[in-house]
Amino acid sequence: MNAPIARVLPPLEDLEDKSFNVFFMEREMRGRFPDPYPLFEKMRQESSVHKVEFNALFSDTPDVELHHLNHYTVFGYDACMRVLDDPETFTSWDAWKYNIAKSFGRTVTVMDGAEHKRFRKVLQKAFLPHVVQRWGVSVVQPVIDRLVNKFIDRGKADLIEEYTHHFPFQIIYSMLLLDPDEAPVFHKLAVAQLLSAGGFPQGAEATAKLGSFFKEMLAERRANPGDDLVSHLATIEVDGDYLDEDVLISFLRQLVNAGGDTTYRSMSVLLTCLLREPELLDRIRNDRKLVPLAVEEALRWDGPISVTYRGCVRDTEIDGVLIPAGAFVNVVLGSANRDPTKFKDPDKFDIFRERTARPLPFAGGPHICVGQHLARVELGRALEGVLDRLPNVRLDPDMPEPQIVGHALRSPDHIHVVFDKV
Repeated sequence: MNAPIARVLPPLEDLEDKSFNVFFMEREMRGRFPDPYPLFEKMRQESSVHKVEFNALFSDTPDVELHHLNHYTVFGYDACMRVLDDPETFTSWDAWKYNIAKSFGRTVTVMDGAEHKRFRKVLQKAFLPHVVQRWGVSVVQPVIDRLVNKFIDRGKADLIEEYTHHFPFQIIYSMLLLDPDEAPVFHKLAVAQLLSAGGFPQGAEATAKLGSFFKEMLAERRANPGDDLVSHLATIEVDGDYLDEDVLISFLRQLVNAGGDTTYRSMSVLLTCLLREPELLDRIRNDRKLVPLAVEEALRWDGPISVTYRGCVRDTEIDGVLIPAGAFVNVVLGSANRDPTKFKDPDKFDIFRERTARPLPFAGGPHICVGQHLARVELGRALEGVLDRLPNVRLDPDMPEPQIVGHALRSPDHIHVVFDKV
């Protein structure tokens, strides 16, 4: 990936309150719930649709943007697919206007109908499998080596704080050809965007500052394009016109967050699962054809997001339960991915399981995640980076074992490991 010949961008502005701990507040907002899956299954067995807010099942702290709405929550694979596959009844805008639209702007995720198809068709071309496979060598591998080199001589590490938490965000920086010195501020602003849901003013502040920065970046890359992602997006034309600037800015805001945050969580879950089963980890180390199986099973077993949202625009029934027009619908992907009617022994992490249904870690229907192919490449490369660079890696017996926590967004806080020095 060659850099464009570009003028220097103005520095990215940090949050006004530099002492505000974005990462601590984000962790507190996602909660400490240890295992939501038994409750998901209990609710599914009672009914596939419940008149209840998803967040209220786990926390007394309301989502300030959503708690006042008329919530219905959907459990089980078939019921979730019924919602995701019917974008005319269950729209994106009527749900995401309350949160993602405020955090990121007019991104393709919040669009419906013809507008969504038009923009998605263009944007997803930048993330096709053959494109992201090339990034695996040119972008992903250098990030792996840079991070591992910082701790490899110690023989021990916290793979969250020193590897998974930074890895996908640094890939995004590299894709955008950003100054590495600005990575800490970029990471902070990317995560801070989500704090609007908790009523924190730093959410809107981060959204505005990233928007101003990306506006300058798009102008720069149009004037001096290279073959990087932003140059591609800035110069591509549809029906003789550039893509709408506000859509591109919104897409880039969401990319730096969703492309980093969800991948970091999935990577942390994958490593936790495999480090808990040393024999399986050794088997994968000796047979790299098993890496994609491990990635897919981790995405099913405890995917990057447990719930997604839609807005119901007309009265409809699912399994005999009326969901009225105007309802806010919580679609529990975590329940779908552990539905025992679709997956045998669903609570077991089993990379060799029979593929009886397609899991929904990236949702489904016309709004399935644009970046899913990149996420899979990153996860596979990240696992191979651990296997290649950290001989005999294992959980540190002198430190607490990793515990995956959260109800909507799940990950461990730490993965303490030791490994043989080379």
